Formats: sequence, C-alpha cells, structure tokens
Amino acid sequence: MTDAAGGASESDLTRALRAGVAIYDIGEYHAAHDAWEDHWLDLPKHTDDERLLHGLIQFTAAVYHARRRNWSGATGLAESAGEYLADLPSDYRGVNLAGIRRYLAVLHADPEVIERRPPLALRIDGERLRPAELDFETAAVAAQVIAGEYDAFDADVIARAVEAAREEVREGTETRFTALVMDFADDPVQRDLIYQRLSSHLAKREREQEDVEGLFD
Repeated sequence: MTDAAGGASESDLTRALRAGVAIYDIGEYHAAHDAWEDHWLDLPKHTDDERLLHGLIQFTAAVYHARRRNWSGATGLAESAGEYLADLPSDYRGVNLAGIRRYLAVLHADPEVIERRPPLALRIDGERLRPAELDFETAAVAAQVIAGEYDAFDADVIARAVEAAREEVREGTETRFTALVMDFADDPVQRDLIYQRLSSHLAKREREQEDVEGLFD
C-alpha cells in the first residue's frame, strides 16, 4: 500500500520500522536493514522519514562491519549515519535517536568498542522489541526478512505459512501457523527446528487442501 505521494503508507512504514528494530534487537544486525530498505527507497528524498530509515540502515551496517572487524567500513558508515540522523528530533517516531547518535560518534572514533561491549540496543518508545512481542503482521515481516537472509530457509515456505496463518485467523480456527511463524522470527537457537515443523505442517495442510479440491474436479 502506498500513500498519495507514492511512498509507503503510514501503517506499512510503522510495521517496517518495528520489524527492523525487533530483528536488530535479537542480534540479526545484517538482516534488519531489509525490513526498511524497500520503504526507504519509496520515500521522497530529504523527508524526515527518508532520513530516519537511511540513517538506521547505515547504523546497522556500521554495527555489522564493526563486528566483522572492517574498521574503515564501520567508521565511514557511522559518520554518514550520524549525518542522516543529525537534524531529527531525539525521539523521532519513538526511536532512541539521541542514544544512537552518541553511539555512532563513539563507533566512529573507536570502532573496536564493539569488541568490548555489545552494540547499542534499538528502542521504540523506550522499549526493546522482540518479534514475539509484535502483532502478527509485523512479526510476519520479520519472519520473511530473516528467511531471506539465510540459504537454509526457503522464503517462499515462510510466505505460504504467513498466508496459512492469515487463513486461520479468517476462519477462526486453530492458530498453529501464527505461533510457528512468530517463533521462527523470534528464536535463533531453535529456528532450524521450528522451520522443519512449519514446513511439515504446511505440506500436510496443502496436501489436505489438494485432496478436498480433487473431490470437486
């Protein structure tokens, strides 16, 4: 959905923002930017929202490069991220921009700080986020972004599971797929096992649907 100016709608932007923050806060520093990138590209240049997403994308990239000991890449991205975020209110859209700007200055001056303490957490309205704490549609964005990050997962399987979960909600039936999609996004340790369970349930559901459709052919 887009707004009249051709950019992302308010609800889509809020959902993408929250999904990316939740992905980042569970340690998926590289994947987080994928929740924001398409929305950022759709926004008019030099607007506050465009600068916010551009700055956050470069912030997460700076953290990612610092963790990989690419010091020059980290410092360059920290500097440019700070420039994009510099003129925004310190709590724009609820994001802890004042803390982010301070951290970017530290990272620019001393990127090896990443080896002495964990990266700064992102917060919205003062709270860290996890995918399991999001509404389903926002967690679904996170799940699909994470699936696209790893070769071990088929993003199409996750997309079909998301649709199966939506059908469950529309039908008022069990919420198995809803829970599995949210668990897949939220739990890096058990993610492989959750994906296997989700794939198995999805294959069973689709076979049953094919059998029912076959009765009317």
